[in-house]
Amino acid sequence: MAFMSGLWNSIVGGNGKEDNWNDVSVYYCDKKKKYISVSEIDKEAIPIVFAEAHKITFNKTGLGLDYTPINFLTIYHIDTRQAEVKMPSGHIDQPVIEDNRDGTVSIKYDPREEGVHELYVKYNGEHVQGSPYKFHVDSISSGYVTAYGPGLTSGVSGEPSQFTISTKGAGAGGLSMAVEGPSKAEITCHDNKDGTVAVSYLPTAPGEYKISVRFGDKHIKGSPFIAKVTGEGRKRNQISVGSCSEVTLPGKVNDNDIRSLNASIQAPSGLEEPCFLKRLPSGNIGISFTPREAGQHIVSVKKMGVHIQNSPFNITVQEQEVGDAKKVKVAGTALKEGKTQGENTFTVDTRNAGYGGLSLSIEGPSKAEIQCADSTDGVLAISYKPTEPGYYIVNLKFADHHVEGSPFTVKVSGEGSNRQREKIQRQRDQAPLTEVGTNCKLTFKMPGITSFDLAATVTSPGGVSEDAEIQEVEDGLYSVHFVPKELGVHTVSVKYREIHIPGSPFQFTVGPLRDSGSHLVKAGGAGLERGEAGRFNEFNVWTREAGAGQLAISLEGPSKAEIDFKDRRDGSCDVSYKVDEPGEYRIGLKFNEQHIPDSPFKVYISPAVGDAHLLEVAQFPDSAQVDKPTQFYIRLNGAKGSLDGRVISPSGKTDDCFIQNIDGDQYSIRFMPRENGVHNINVKFNGVHIPASPLRIKVGKDDADPAAVHAHGPGLGSVKTGAKTDLIIDTCNAGAGILAVTMDGPSRVAMDCTEVEEGYKVRYTPLAPGFYYMSVKYNGHHIVGSPFKIEATGENLAEIGAQETSSVTVETVQKVSKGAQKQGPVLPHFKSDATKVTSKGMGLKKAYLNKHNQFTVHAGDAGNNILYVGIYGPKGPCDEVQLKHKGKNNYECWYVVRDRGEYIVIVKWGDDHIPGSPYKVEV
Repeated sequence: MAFMSGLWNSIVGGNGKEDNWNDVSVYYCDKKKKYISVSEIDKEAIPIVFAEAHKITFNKTGLGLDYTPINFLTIYHIDTRQAEVKMPSGHIDQPVIEDNRDGTVSIKYDPREEGVHELYVKYNGEHVQGSPYKFHVDSISSGYVTAYGPGLTSGVSGEPSQFTISTKGAGAGGLSMAVEGPSKAEITCHDNKDGTVAVSYLPTAPGEYKISVRFGDKHIKGSPFIAKVTGEGRKRNQISVGSCSEVTLPGKVNDNDIRSLNASIQAPSGLEEPCFLKRLPSGNIGISFTPREAGQHIVSVKKMGVHIQNSPFNITVQEQEVGDAKKVKVAGTALKEGKTQGENTFTVDTRNAGYGGLSLSIEGPSKAEIQCADSTDGVLAISYKPTEPGYYIVNLKFADHHVEGSPFTVKVSGEGSNRQREKIQRQRDQAPLTEVGTNCKLTFKMPGITSFDLAATVTSPGGVSEDAEIQEVEDGLYSVHFVPKELGVHTVSVKYREIHIPGSPFQFTVGPLRDSGSHLVKAGGAGLERGEAGRFNEFNVWTREAGAGQLAISLEGPSKAEIDFKDRRDGSCDVSYKVDEPGEYRIGLKFNEQHIPDSPFKVYISPAVGDAHLLEVAQFPDSAQVDKPTQFYIRLNGAKGSLDGRVISPSGKTDDCFIQNIDGDQYSIRFMPRENGVHNINVKFNGVHIPASPLRIKVGKDDADPAAVHAHGPGLGSVKTGAKTDLIIDTCNAGAGILAVTMDGPSRVAMDCTEVEEGYKVRYTPLAPGFYYMSVKYNGHHIVGSPFKIEATGENLAEIGAQETSSVTVETVQKVSKGAQKQGPVLPHFKSDATKVTSKGMGLKKAYLNKHNQFTVHAGDAGNNILYVGIYGPKGPCDEVQLKHKGKNNYECWYVVRDRGEYIVIVKWGDDHIPGSPYKVEV
């Protein structure tokens, strides 16, 4: 940017002298009474002003000024290029920027500290591509071995990380390197023949890697280095193939008994795991499990915590039955190299490896489709079909241990799908803490609805549910308001037409946050379910419960996306995106480099709406019944094209709707629901969703409420590897629904779910130490607190590789707690101190017959609670007592007595007497 100023040449000294911007602008303002304006970006960037003398030819309009300068001798250039260096100590230093006069600049810096530095380079206030750059400064002169490069501090899973080792002048000695981390990393070295060695390693899983570089058996300066490897842009797919030992136990059971039975098996080493029960055709109990060691095993089968007849049972596992990953044979070039857009096949032979589950995961630039076929000779043929070239990591485990060679690194070549990727990052600050008695707010955006159809309730930690107020802040933006009466985690349920909105029920902590992290971030909205090309599609992200951190939003698909972000400053934000091409897109949401629950989201973007926006829905029913036809009407309003309707049941089954022309532009859409629950009806016109689609309808008595489901027990805390643990999922008063429990972590877990009196008991045994995330969903919605973060410690009983997933699903029955009918309002948990209450007045010392005897109570410094006043005399309670709150916990009390004698005045703040109570009063 350049502008001209009528400053005298003598002021600036002429000829390329660099001036201070403040000096120039102040002088100019003083002398000419004109103001020089710069953009907001320029103000923030503190531009550098250069002065050069020129002979200038101009006219009145040629300078873009509203006046004609008298003597124009100087042109000033404002250069908004800016650079700074962040030193290891955290201090900021300024490098020297030199203009090379050829469209490039040189940045020179004389370091004053050793360690990792960050160079920030900005242009017009914005970081240039790649900024900030990291570089390492050594305090060691030539003759010593040093290492530098990005691979020593960061990397991306599945992509080579590089760094350089300099051995100039170091003399003779052996150079050795090692990389330790969550996965094995292949290391390659190349001698550059100039005293340096180029090193590359390939991490196959995200996490922290320790890079050790030794020269002459001694660590070089800075070794071991810590590199943080992310999983940016990686997609993962996995399958599991069961191979369990089955044993028949004595005793007959019926189908109803199986629901309430659970079983566990204890190995000779003490390892105890849940095992699966089934009723055999003979009526006997059958169990299936994965043998991990040979010898005598004990099987316990219990009903409601009590052993059934003949339990525990003893069974013997033979050596040849124990799963041994070393005996698994794999073959095929597809474990070394592959091609895009086609099937890449390899074989797995487990016939001589005993019993054990086979698990396969493939991670790489695309989510590869996996197929598994079991041939007649017992050899599995596994194929995968990637759509993008690059490095893929194949983890192959048998009986929870890697087969020989796993994880495999596969180089996939070929044409890609030309998918475009766009990403933005935003820093999220910790939302202000809320306290008891303050106004709490939760906001969400939901365009195209009316507030009359919205309802919200808040349930406190004590179990008290109250209606909350909903306000429309602006068009389509709503806020839920409530005033909490106790500290802790509250449940906020927001429903639209009696159906939870995306993201509901919400967790809302009053007081200090108890946990933080990506697993506590929620996202929901129409833009995560479907979208339209050529227009902005919106969704909400709630980060309040997760604390401070960086939110990354990426969108990948057939065309490049324009992403917009609006912070609401209350722990929530509005994200909108626009793409030009229809097709399938993936939206990734990460918080502090970790995917949030259910991310990435798969979204289908339909073509531009066209005439579909003209269509209207009429007479849409509020509810429907199973096996009874339900219909509604669509008006085309002059639109020309074809109408299509499909209904999706809660279980995921899809069925066509029956469409019939009624009269001209009006059509009826009819369908027959086959199960209870919320059904989605997709109505499309010319292949494009109409504005109201998908329509949602509640079928039958769907009283399943995820907000009423709670989980508790030792299985949600710190657990030990190899030890069976459990938790209770309380579904009392939550209605009947589908309970789905999923466990993600460093190993698969044996997990089962059985019915108990208050709901369902989930049991599992972790095999590897690390963090596990347990998702608990009820009818497709996370319950409050889900996913739960669980830390397992102890011995590693399974090989750690890629993340493993285990799940169990149960169709629940309706349960009612025994105390449900007796349950009434629960008192809030008050925080108060009765010793800080004061009182005064004649009514606490002496009283008169048939007159108002008064005293006052001051509890302004005593917190919040309830004031109790009672007066008892010779013949019983006092005839008349009245209290009046004067504000700020100050009260006025008066009473009337009818009999002479000695009275007792009791004043309590909550459950505690105030100082001086009980008082003795003479009448």
